Amino acid sequence: MIETRRIYDEPEKKDGFRVLVDRLWPRGLSKDRARIDLWLKEVAPSDALRKWFGHDRARWAEFKRRYFKELADKKEVLELIVKKASQVSVTLLYGAKDEECNNAVALQEFIEQKKHTS
Repeated sequence: MIETRRIYDEPEKKDGFRVLVDRLWPRGLSKDRARIDLWLKEVAPSDALRKWFGHDRARWAEFKRRYFKELADKKEVLELIVKKASQVSVTLLYGAKDEECNNAVALQEFIEQKKHTS
């Protein structure tokens, strides 16, 4: 099972394997407090895409389209997440304030789509 959570929320036991999927380390958060198991910068949106999106909800659909295109070239890294999720719960962590329109939510959607088409 793959879930998403804001990295600033207190870690919970149900989080299982915690994976930070942002390119930049979250501001004001120590590595001890973050309690992540893995930092996968490789699956984060490119800097250009991240800056273009700017967390503008009006750009969400286009952001996902462009991000999914970037993710299509990252099969090996994505397989790591899928494999881990078949063993334990995986929580994709993000720093954005918007809990519905962020790269972790888009990444979770991309993985779910790929699982159903494979």
